[in-house]
Amino acid sequence: MKIILLKDDKKVGKKGEIVNAKDGYARNFLIPKGVAIEATTANIKRLERDKKHEAAIEAQLVDDAKALAEKLEKVGIEIKIKAGDSGKLFGSVATKDIAAEYKKQHKIEIDKKKIDLKDPIKTVGIFEVNVKLHPKVIAKAKVTVSGI
Repeated sequence: MKIILLKDDKKVGKKGEIVNAKDGYARNFLIPKGVAIEATTANIKRLERDKKHEAAIEAQLVDDAKALAEKLEKVGIEIKIKAGDSGKLFGSVATKDIAAEYKKQHKIEIDKKKIDLKDPIKTVGIFEVNVKLHPKVIAKAKVTVSGI
C-alpha cells in the first residue's frame, strides 16, 4: 500500500515521503496513529502544494537573513567598558552584551545564542564576530571594544 508519511517513522521513512508499506502495518498502525495517510491523487497533490509552500517560506527566511546580514556587516558597534592601562578589561564582553548594544545603538534584535563567540572578549580592540542568522547565512559583525 502506498502511503504519505506525516511524521518520521524509524521503520518506514521520513516526513513527506511517499513509501510502500505492508497493508496491515499501514491500516492498523500508521494511519490510525496519524503517522501516515493513504497516497491518493488528492493527497499527493496536497503534499506537493505543501512542499512548495514550505519552500517559499524557507526562501523568504533566507532572504530576510541575508538582508539582516548585510545590515550587520555595514554597521558596527562600540562597547565602552572600564579597562586598565595595559588594555585589559575589568570584566569581559559576552554575547549578551553584544546583542544588547546592537539593540541599543542600531535597534537590531539579535538572539545572543546566535552570536558565535568562543570566549568572552577581555581586551581592548576591534573584533570580528560571526552571527549565525540562518543555517545558510552567517554574518560577520564588527565589535569595537574601547576602555574608559
